[in-house]
Amino acid sequence: MAARNKARKRAFQILFEADQRGADVRTVLADWLRLARTDSRQPPVSEYTMTLVEGYAGNAARIDELLSTYAVDWTLDRMPDVDRGILRLGLYELLWVDEVPDAVAIDEAVQLAKEFSTDESPGFINGLLGRLKELKPTLLR
Repeated sequence: MAARNKARKRAFQILFEADQRGADVRTVLADWLRLARTDSRQPPVSEYTMTLVEGYAGNAARIDELLSTYAVDWTLDRMPDVDRGILRLGLYELLWVDEVPDAVAIDEAVQLAKEFSTDESPGFINGLLGRLKELKPTLLR
């Protein structure tokens, strides 16, 4: 499972970089892939990282719509950039990656928040993704 943990971390970093640069996430992924081939200091981009990034990119509008709808008193623009990226990745994995148990998708997002965000962020992310997990059957219709 360490490989998937690293893949999630890299996918989060790509989503975060795209958000910071105001760039398309697929463009940033292509940049990471190119650098991984030419710069030995650049970490590799695994298949699962590409799956996560491409999956998010293909569902970005729906993911942002769901986060905006269910994040009580928080707009996407008001969320910390790190939390927004973690939530986007976590929600993609929660709703569209069937081989990952829901609890694992949520826990991995919480772990990313513990590593990269504020002390309040893990609770916020756990609560929002937990709520979306409860609604999952109705969200995928």
